[in-house]
Amino acid sequence: MTSLLSDTEYVVDSLPELWFGLVVVSLGGYLLLDGFDFGLGMLFADATGEDRRTMLAAFGPIWKANEVWLVLFGTVLFAAFPRVYANLLSRHYLLVFAIVLALSLRGLGSKLREEREDETWVRFWDACFVAGSALSPLLLGTLVGSWVLGEPSALAAGPIVVGLTVVALSVVLGAAFLGVKTEGELRENVLERGRIAVGVYVALFVLTAVALYALYPGLRPVVVSAPTVLVVAVTLASAATVLYASLDGHYHLVVVGAAGVAGALVAFVAYLLYPSVDPAASLTVSEAVVSPLPLNLASIFAVTFLPIILGYFFVLFSVFSGPADPAEGY
Repeated sequence: MTSLLSDTEYVVDSLPELWFGLVVVSLGGYLLLDGFDFGLGMLFADATGEDRRTMLAAFGPIWKANEVWLVLFGTVLFAAFPRVYANLLSRHYLLVFAIVLALSLRGLGSKLREEREDETWVRFWDACFVAGSALSPLLLGTLVGSWVLGEPSALAAGPIVVGLTVVALSVVLGAAFLGVKTEGELRENVLERGRIAVGVYVALFVLTAVALYALYPGLRPVVVSAPTVLVVAVTLASAATVLYASLDGHYHLVVVGAAGVAGALVAFVAYLLYPSVDPAASLTVSEAVVSPLPLNLASIFAVTFLPIILGYFFVLFSVFSGPADPAEGY
């Protein structure tokens, strides 16, 4: 065991890899938790009246907290791999601003719709809420796709397919979340759309694999490898769980299945990346990681604050468990 204050050695030899894993886990946490909210926002487009109030009551207490995972992802990436952080933002400067705008539309739409009762006003902000909820996962997916595939532009075919895949996944997650937060006809309606979305997601996941094989020759050994087969198997099993559980009334199991689908995608992203952490700049984990002393010190903060963050989310989802009450509103 090396001293935490060493400026020549990491406190454990695998510390850079552990921080790479933390980057992936924080990205996965954000995909899962804010995926609930993105999906709810897209399903909001097909709801009316009391159903919309119920959905906003489910959305209101948690969405800002879920965005903590996006902040955590950026913080962890900056702390351990600042060159990658700088490269991503500089290569995709306009895309990052577009993501911020989409996230802002989602937040403003959900809040400002209730400031007035004018029908035109409410319709406009509802449209902003839905648009922001759809654009956010699309743009975030293209950003992650560009990063993983080493594309200088998010407008390439590979990143766009990844973005569409994340949109479909978000609908699955939103339907799963609403399955435990709503009751009656609304629950059945959103779960029906979730079943359609999980079929679309599987088709897009397969299309993504085909696109990777066709457009990126360097990734062909990865696409046809045993770990990828395992990812596909987990995806199919989790998708089947969503379908079975939603039809049989096991609503919490739907959430487990949807989380399995999201987890398999994040694992695939990690597998595509490692040992690289910035393919466009040909940087591996060992080349991009910061020197031992700052990473050792950052690890102290990570070990201290991660349990607090996890405990906070446990309390949050415990307090706001059960079906949402439309009388509570946003």
